[in-house]
Amino acid sequence: MNQLQRLASGLCAGLALLALGSCATQLVPGEHTVPGPGPGGKPMRTASDEAVGMPAVAHTQVYPLTARIEVNDNYFGTKVADPYRWMENLDSPQVHQWVLAENAVSQPQLAALPQRAWLKRRLGELWNYERYEVPVHRGAHYFYLRNDGRQNQSVLFVADSLEGSNRVLFDPNAVREDATVALSDFEPSEQGDVVAYAISDGGTDWQIWRFRRVADGRDFPEELRDTKFWGVSWAHDGSGVYYSRYPEVSVGKGDDAARPAVYFHRLGTAQDADRLVYAIRDQTTRIPQARVTEDGRYLVITQVEGTQKNGVMLMDLSHPGSPAQPLLMDWDALYNFIGSQGDELYFHTTQGAPLGRVMAVDARESMNRRAVVAEGHAAIEAASYVGGRILVQYVENAHGVARLYESSGRLAGTVPLPGLGGIEGFRGQGKSRETFFSYTDYLTPRRIYRLDVAADQATLWREPHVPASMEAFVTEQVFYTSKDGTRVPMYITHRRDMAKNGDNPVLLYGYGGFNISATPAYRPQVQAWLEMGGIFAEANLRGGGEYGEAWHEAGSVQNKQHVFDDFIAAAEYLSHEHYTRPARLGIHGRSNGGLLVGAVLTQRPELFGAALPAVGVLDMLRYHTASANARQWSSDYGLSEDPEQFRTLYAYSPVQNVKKGVCYPPTLITTADHDDRVVPWHSYKFAAALQAAQVCSNPILIRIETRAGHGAGKPVWMQVDDYADQLAFVAQWLGMPSPP
Repeated sequence: MNQLQRLASGLCAGLALLALGSCATQLVPGEHTVPGPGPGGKPMRTASDEAVGMPAVAHTQVYPLTARIEVNDNYFGTKVADPYRWMENLDSPQVHQWVLAENAVSQPQLAALPQRAWLKRRLGELWNYERYEVPVHRGAHYFYLRNDGRQNQSVLFVADSLEGSNRVLFDPNAVREDATVALSDFEPSEQGDVVAYAISDGGTDWQIWRFRRVADGRDFPEELRDTKFWGVSWAHDGSGVYYSRYPEVSVGKGDDAARPAVYFHRLGTAQDADRLVYAIRDQTTRIPQARVTEDGRYLVITQVEGTQKNGVMLMDLSHPGSPAQPLLMDWDALYNFIGSQGDELYFHTTQGAPLGRVMAVDARESMNRRAVVAEGHAAIEAASYVGGRILVQYVENAHGVARLYESSGRLAGTVPLPGLGGIEGFRGQGKSRETFFSYTDYLTPRRIYRLDVAADQATLWREPHVPASMEAFVTEQVFYTSKDGTRVPMYITHRRDMAKNGDNPVLLYGYGGFNISATPAYRPQVQAWLEMGGIFAEANLRGGGEYGEAWHEAGSVQNKQHVFDDFIAAAEYLSHEHYTRPARLGIHGRSNGGLLVGAVLTQRPELFGAALPAVGVLDMLRYHTASANARQWSSDYGLSEDPEQFRTLYAYSPVQNVKKGVCYPPTLITTADHDDRVVPWHSYKFAAALQAAQVCSNPILIRIETRAGHGAGKPVWMQVDDYADQLAFVAQWLGMPSPP
């Protein structure tokens, strides 16, 4: 018995003694024939079929012994087994030992992949370039993040002018030697003399807010804890901030199984003295988030519940003690507050407009409303009120467009952009004369532009210089037909001299959810993949926001299967159009995209040569039990507590749809044991189920990072290691040679 087998045996024994479970070793034979048709009547791939990355002699894959403990749930008369329920106890010694055992299997195999050394070196080079984030102008100062290319975390700088000298205001790289403490958010005061900044430790979504004087770089003594996601909003006079705080479940630990309330923190005082401003008493699933209007007159309180509808309350701060009053509480659409001019409040909304529009609401009489920007032919992704104008970001056929409107609604101009890419930014104030935005596409690293709002003139402020040439590559946009006849866009980036011979290695990426549009963006890992000779494709699936709320709803709840059908159709298109073939097609997705990969590889395993489900939501019957935040996803997923939604979820949930007797493609599951957004037991259960069911020699590996979370704030060195492992794995199984 080797070391891994001993470790696995010890794990099994411990679990069995603890919970009277049973264990079984998955010793996969090197040759196995799978009888009968696969899902949908398709023939299943067997070990005798072509597998490009298969070594000449397939090795027996030995996985850690994993306890299967009898647990059954009854959903409306349907009995559902959950033998890996014990994995949900993330702090247990048994789960910890299982993680160690799985990493002991996967890490040596990943380290030995022939493509990994080149990938790690090249990814390190590609990340080594100076880059900036969009500046924020407050008072007499500009605040922005900058990375010199050699830093694991970007650094917060302050400057008195755009081209003047700058100085470091906060450097997260100096906090911890392994650089796993990140700056997760910052917000300067109206006067620009104090910056509230939040740090995240080890990848957690939980934040610790501190306050730093700009003049001398010194912090105020207090900290704000028990916060995540919702940011802070400064009082107009700079005396403190409004923020959403979760109840404390124990000392120093918030309880996100409960909902937060809005508090006011006065600068220079202890958090214990913070004043409760607003709490929701009658609805257990709604979360309040507050924002102060620019003039300090009103507190706009948005009640959040999912991604399709919300409510808005309003508090008049000029009359201390006045209660919040309903402003937009019909719960019939989304209302996103974007700015104000006196008593007129501007909202980006989907009310009566699935593609979005901008309307103005009278704070004194909420039924007094007027249309500002009408619904058009493209989806509004975001809007802002800057320099007395409404700046609207659209998504047109999956790329960004920005237009300026007068507050009367008259079109004032279109922001000039260098190509068909993704745009972000446009923060500012009603009195500002300028704003900033970024532009990027698959072959253009993020450029930062300054926009003169009155003149509608954009000038380049910062342009990065990546140690790579883009001349050899090109991006094309194609449209293909999904299963039900829907026309779906997809971007494909490849070498200019690519031959459509049906034999190119392709990495297909997707997301498809939460109204998020997958617009083009530069990624160092994609650049490395292209340089290896691969093709990168990104499909704009239903569930996203590319064509507005109707597109989003077409991939949500009862319609979620449309997302998977769109992705499967993208894979079939790439083969039919001779870009590639199934044995040379890899798939990748993160978070909701991890669900996507898990669902399609269980539905159509013969269609893919390798799979990379990352930090995925994979147990759809129990995802909502992890936290109140996770329950918010029900607007996209539905809940197993509802009989009709249960049937939909059960039909595609990856963990519950792993079948014995199937040859699944080589799969590398990635997660992190500190992920408190999509908890890692999703990935643990999926890995255990696949390893138990696999009947051919294709490996099922799981890589578990132990000092990271969902992905935000991950240091560069950790990203390099992560993508080196993932890309080397898929390259090996798609038969890509090691670069020189």
